[in-house]
Formats: sequence, structure tokens, C-alpha cells
Amino acid sequence: MFLGIFLLASCAPKQPQLSKKSPPPKAPATQRPYKVNGKTYHPLPSATGYVEEGIASWYGPGFHGRRTASGERYNMYAFTAAHKTLPMGTKVLVTNLENGRQTVVRINDRGPFVKGRIIDLSYAAARALGMHKKGVARVRIEALSEGPEKPPPNFDRGEFFIQVGAFKNYDNALRLKEKLSKKFRIVTIAPYKRGREVFYRVQIFASQSLREAKRLLALLEREFPQAFIVAR
Repeated sequence: MFLGIFLLASCAPKQPQLSKKSPPPKAPATQRPYKVNGKTYHPLPSATGYVEEGIASWYGPGFHGRRTASGERYNMYAFTAAHKTLPMGTKVLVTNLENGRQTVVRINDRGPFVKGRIIDLSYAAARALGMHKKGVARVRIEALSEGPEKPPPNFDRGEFFIQVGAFKNYDNALRLKEKLSKKFRIVTIAPYKRGREVFYRVQIFASQSLREAKRLLALLEREFPQAFIVAR
């Protein structure tokens, strides 16, 4: 009897084993929702196509050396920034809409959490944009790439000009251009529209190397202390 039961049991079809699904991987800590001052922020899964306009500010000495949301230490002399939702590592082109200056920063922190502000820049970035003295400026930010795994573009190569002046009156810009053309081979007047106003920017072609452009800028700053480099 027991033998018959054993044989029947051994011949019975085996029940299929249900496979245990592995839990989905957790999102990195910097990509999880977080709450500040009672408000919840949801980091974006991707920065592709991201464009935004608003007020930029900057943070400096009081935070220098402190840990950022990404875990690295804040360096006010590096070209970095804080944003509330862009993925960490995103490269962002920042344009100062008040003077036309541009720079590229890498998102490595969260903020700013002051109403009406869209990005908090490092001191170096704010200085490059000409807003470090004023403290704030209206800017446009455009995501270029995201993640440290992608090699950054070579910013040392390109078309670099030095802007030595900007005028509302075209004749004033033309006079400066004619003066500079006696010393420099390529001098241009580049119109820039800000609201209803048009500014005529006088720019000297410096070099295809950023390093060389910086050398020329150092010489021109003696006569034009407000001069700065423009990449095209």
C-alpha cells in the first residue's frame, strides 16, 4: 500500500517553480524626490531639450569647501551650479540676457530655494557672466549634456573674440572699430537686442585658442578694463 502511494507520488508531475523577480534598482539618491521648506521637488529623469529663463544668483565664500548634494565639495572657483531638478552632472550653457555673456557650468548641487530664482552659480561662473557684483541677473539656461561619463567639449578650441565696448549709438561703435582696425586685422560690430533696445558690440578676433585669447585680453584690459572674451 505504501509502495503504491510512493509510486503515484513519484510519477506525479512536478509543480513549476515560480521565479522570484528581482526588485527594480533604486534610483540614485540625487534622483529621488526631496523636500525643502515643505515643498517636494522631483528631479528630472533627463535633461534633453531643457531650456529655462529666469533669475540667476551665486553663492561663494560661506559655502566654499562644504559638501554639495552630489557629495563633492563646493569649489567657488570651479564652473559649477545648483539647480532644483536637473540631473547631477548636466552641462548647462548659461547666457546672461542683460549683457550677452555666456559660460558653461556643471550641475553638482541642489537649489536655489529662494522664490523666483532658477539657478545658483559658483563665483567663477558669476564672474564670467559679469554678474558677481550685482549678485543676480536674468539668464537663459540650456542643457547641453548630462552625466560625467560623457567627455566634456574642448572649450580651448573655437572662435574667440574680445568684446571691448557696447554702444546704443552705432556711430560710436563704428568710431571705435575704425580705431582698433589700425592695430587688429579683424574687428567686428555685432548687434545684440535686449528687449526693445539694440546694442552694438565692438569685438576683436583674438584667436582659435582660448589660452591665446586670454593673453590678448590681459593686454587689452589696461585700456579697456571691462573687456571680456566671447566664444562664437
